[in-house]
Amino acid sequence: MSPGWIDASVFRDFQAEGTDAHRLCTLEDGWVERFGHDILISFKRVLVRERLIQELKEWANGIPFKFERIFARFVPRKSEQREPPRLICGNPAENLQTIATERRLKFGIDFGAGFSVGLFPDQRENRSFVRHIAPKRLLNCFAYTCSFSVSAAYVGATTLNIDLSKKSLARGRENFALNSLSTMGHRFIADDVLNVLPRLARKGELFDAIILDPPTFSRSRTGRSWQVEHDFEKLLLAALEVAKRDARILLSTNCTRLNERALQMMGRFCLKATRRAGSLQSTARLPDFPPGVAARSVWLILR
Repeated sequence: MSPGWIDASVFRDFQAEGTDAHRLCTLEDGWVERFGHDILISFKRVLVRERLIQELKEWANGIPFKFERIFARFVPRKSEQREPPRLICGNPAENLQTIATERRLKFGIDFGAGFSVGLFPDQRENRSFVRHIAPKRLLNCFAYTCSFSVSAAYVGATTLNIDLSKKSLARGRENFALNSLSTMGHRFIADDVLNVLPRLARKGELFDAIILDPPTFSRSRTGRSWQVEHDFEKLLLAALEVAKRDARILLSTNCTRLNERALQMMGRFCLKATRRAGSLQSTARLPDFPPGVAARSVWLILR
């Protein structure tokens, strides 16, 4: 058994807090995640996939933990080559959609919608922080399926969700419904974030929590490309134009070329450029992710 599997005590802690979406194992060339009763294996080499399947069964017997299906997805070097996970164990007649919970909030999972299934477990503590600060107005840029907005709405916030994908925003609305949260007072805009932010600034809209968790690379419908190393600074400067004086802004990325220190340097530069006062706060450690594996994140705390 590889040393990358989480301890039984960590698994039991997740169960006790009402979380069944989390990482189970992390190796150099693959990892295993749990979403409800289903398992998702991500692998860079076929031999690693087979090894993880075998070790999963051994680990689950020792917990004990009963899972229903195993899905697997190959992790290519180029993101445009990504494909949806494939069912490798379980009933092929079952619905590819299911529900996972995180601290008792429900989120829709779809193993047939694309490479990403609907929820990123490594943002769990950041979503929890949003619930902790209980913002009044949250701006969710690159909102995907709106998990941050569900967390904010649960504690009384109104939200504005921006994403290029209408399908992702529709799934976001479904996540609101899963938690019996009305979408009244919440807005969903299918557009380029860098087009929307200046419009919000011109209207004088302000937010006390802003989520900036952009993709590493993407291309808008107009053909404009986004590359996080080059464009994140421009994004943050635009976001600061709609940030209230005491706002919290999440800076997060999966790009391996941007570490936490780089995010902090960018935050300090943008504060100075906009003559804003603030500090930077590291995010809470994830018990199911080894150091340096999860998305790099810092919170910019304005004052």
